[in-house]
Amino acid sequence: MMTAPKPSYSCACFYTDNIFIQEFHVHVRYTGEQQFRRDYERVLSSQGCRTSEQFRNVLETIKKEVERRRKLGEESLHRRREISLHYKPLYPEVYVLQILLNELGFVDALTAPLCEKYIEPLTSLLFPDWGGGCLDSHRAFVVKYALQEDLDLSCHYDNAEVTLNVSLGKEFTDGNLYFSDMKEVPVNERTYAEVEHITGQGILHRGQHVHGALPISSGERWNLILWMRASDVRNKCCPMCDNEPVLVKTLGDGDGFTSVREDREQTVDICTLT
Repeated sequence: MMTAPKPSYSCACFYTDNIFIQEFHVHVRYTGEQQFRRDYERVLSSQGCRTSEQFRNVLETIKKEVERRRKLGEESLHRRREISLHYKPLYPEVYVLQILLNELGFVDALTAPLCEKYIEPLTSLLFPDWGGGCLDSHRAFVVKYALQEDLDLSCHYDNAEVTLNVSLGKEFTDGNLYFSDMKEVPVNERTYAEVEHITGQGILHRGQHVHGALPISSGERWNLILWMRASDVRNKCCPMCDNEPVLVKTLGDGDGFTSVREDREQTVDICTLT
């Protein structure tokens, strides 16, 4: 018997919080222009945003980012439909080696078995208090660093309980990762440690571990990122806003939240290491 797919959810903070203004190196929250001016006009001024034109550009950037986030699910479903209708693999037997993440079946063919068979036994032991033993969804994507493109990644934390970061190659120099404390530690109290990221090796860490990537100085670097989620953990506290999540039903894959009512009807509430 076929069952309808479970609805996907994001926390409402996804559409308002943690918006990064690259030019001034600041994360902001946006619910409207009046709120934004009240909370960030002085902060941005201290970072070099001092003219009315600069401020208008920042507002425009933020509004575009909010709109982009709101359309993510719809656009992802559209791409999946187009790919399903028009893409025919030349060599079906090697199709799973040439796919583009979830929109081409990457999750079912590769990353889901990888998580279930190999990663979760490790996360159960390493992160038992942070959902390591009950990971039930994930998001997989690839990040590219290259000259004249994105060279680095600013300090941040992930929308995940556990993250796997695998260096795929190609040839590059520099571009190490750096790690600090957990996000709860105040910025002025954090310490940092640099970690060499070697091609073919992965780094497994808590999603709330503050980290970033230093600039590469030559070549290209590609990384496979797995954000692994545990609904049992994030349903109680959203890792991005640190509040009980306000669920917003979304198209596409959502962010690993589930409805409590639906969970009680369809699943057994268990998150233990056996």
